[in-house]
Amino acid sequence: MSVDQELERALQEAEAEAAAVPAVAGAPEPSKPKPKRNLGLLVGLLVIVAGALVVVFSSGKDAAVYSVGVDQLLKESARYKDRSVRAKGMLVKGTLARRDDPCEYRFKLIENGSVLEVHHPACVVPDTFKDMPGMEVEVQAEGRLSDDGKTFVSNNIIAKCPSKYEMKQKSMAGEMAPHAGTQGSPLDTFAQKN
Repeated sequence: MSVDQELERALQEAEAEAAAVPAVAGAPEPSKPKPKRNLGLLVGLLVIVAGALVVVFSSGKDAAVYSVGVDQLLKESARYKDRSVRAKGMLVKGTLARRDDPCEYRFKLIENGSVLEVHHPACVVPDTFKDMPGMEVEVQAEGRLSDDGKTFVSNNIIAKCPSKYEMKQKSMAGEMAPHAGTQGSPLDTFAQKN
């Protein structure tokens, strides 16, 4: 037998063995993807994406807080009635009052001639939130308008702290800083007024 004949016979035997192995084992060809596995992966990904979208859209409803001035809030009270709002304005001098039982602060904010009465039913307020003579206090109150649209019920108060330059000018002029202490502060209680 020649080399060519031996090579031909070995090649035929190898082809016959290769054709017989998949038929005997019954295994699918490795190049074809498994349709059930891909379908399961696709369904799993769709469930995860749908869950993430539900969380994002359901939690975002009350997460947005509109920041508006007192004048705009009062002009468009119907627009902001059932929404969380951050009302911005200046504290009206002499209106800051505190009640001890139940603990509550009441004050008025003003902007462009519009005045908003604010009720803050909590004991904790920022240190810079004081009615100091000769000191303008810029305030942002977060909360919602009451049903009458004239009173604002706050759940958070943010009082702007003067810059270090303003503080230096005030101290050089002999004035008190808004967070220098409560002595001499005109903070009254409702019990004394009522």
